[in-house]
Amino acid sequence: MTRSLCRFSGLLLLLCAAVLAATALGSVRIPLGDVLGIIASQLPGVGGLVEKDWSLAHEVIVLKVRLPRVLLALVVGGGLSVAGVLFQGSLRNPLADPYIIGVSSGASLGAAVGLLLVIPTGLVGHGFLPLFAFAGALVATWVVSRLGQRRGRLEPTSLLLAGVAVGAFLTAVVSLLMVLRIENLQEVYLWLMGSLSGRTWNHLTMSAPYVLVGLLVALWLAKDLNVYLLGEEAAHSLGIDVQRVQRLVLMIGSLMAAACVSVSGVIGFVGLMVPHALRLVFGAEHRRLMFHSLWGGAVFLLTADTLARTLFSPIELPVGIITAFVGGPFFIYLLKRGSAGHG
Repeated sequence: MTRSLCRFSGLLLLLCAAVLAATALGSVRIPLGDVLGIIASQLPGVGGLVEKDWSLAHEVIVLKVRLPRVLLALVVGGGLSVAGVLFQGSLRNPLADPYIIGVSSGASLGAAVGLLLVIPTGLVGHGFLPLFAFAGALVATWVVSRLGQRRGRLEPTSLLLAGVAVGAFLTAVVSLLMVLRIENLQEVYLWLMGSLSGRTWNHLTMSAPYVLVGLLVALWLAKDLNVYLLGEEAAHSLGIDVQRVQRLVLMIGSLMAAACVSVSGVIGFVGLMVPHALRLVFGAEHRRLMFHSLWGGAVFLLTADTLARTLFSPIELPVGIITAFVGGPFFIYLLKRGSAGHG
C-alpha cells in the first residue's frame, strides 16, 4: 500500500512538473514562479493569499492560451493511450491503434460532417461534435472489423491492411469535404496532421467528459480483458461472453478516440507506442496498464506538443508531425520483429 502511494505521488509530481514546464515554455518565456502564482491565484481559498506581481500579458497568455492547451494535451494523450490499450486487448494484437486501424480517420470524417454540414455554428462548442465523431468511429470500426475477418474470426494481418486502406480512403474524403467547404487550407492542414493550436477551455469541456466516461467503463471491463488474454476458449469456459465483451470494448475505445479526434484532429501512434512500451515495464494486467497508459500518454503528448511549439519558434508545427517522427520507426520495428517471430 505504501509503495503504491509513493509511486502515485511520484507520478503526480511528475505530471505537475510537466504541466508547469509546458505552460512556461513558448515564444514568450514566462518564469515558473509566475506560472505557479497565476494558477494558484485561480484556486478557491488560495487565490486571495497570492501576491500578484506578474504582468497582465503573462496572465492572459497562461490562462487563455497555454493552460487550456496543456490540459487538453493531457486529456487527448491519455484518452488515445487508453483507447490503444482497449484495441490491443480486444484484438489481441500489439499493432492495434486508433490511428492505424482507421478509427481516428472515421472519427475525423464524422466530426467533419457534423462541423461542416450539420451542427449550427452556435452549437459547435456545446459537446455535439464528439457524438458525430463517435458515429464515424463506429462505422469505421465496423467496416474494418468486417474486412479483417477470416472464417468468422478477426485476423491480425487482414485487420491491419483493412485499417490502413479504410483510413486512407476516409482521410481523402475528409480532405475533399474541407477543401470544398473551407477556403482557409491552413485549417485543413492542421486538422489532418493533428494540432492543438488555438484550443480553448470550450474544447477541453467538450471532450473531457467523454474521455472520463470511457475510462470508467474501460476500468470496469479490465477484468474481462484479463481473462480474454487466456484465449477465447478459456474465456468461454469461465463464463465470459467474448463477442459481447469485444463489441463493447471496441465501442468504448471508439468513443474515447472520437472525443480526442473531435478536438485535436488526427494524431497518430500515441495509442500504439505508449501502451506497448508500458506493457513491457508493468505487465499485461489491464487495470494497471490502463492507469499507467493514462498518465504516460498524457505526458508523452504534452511533451510532443511542447516540442511542436518551441522547436522552430515562432513557427509552430502540428503535433502530429512530432508523434509521426517517433511512431513511424516504432511501428516499423514492431512489424519487423513480428515478421522475424513468424519466420
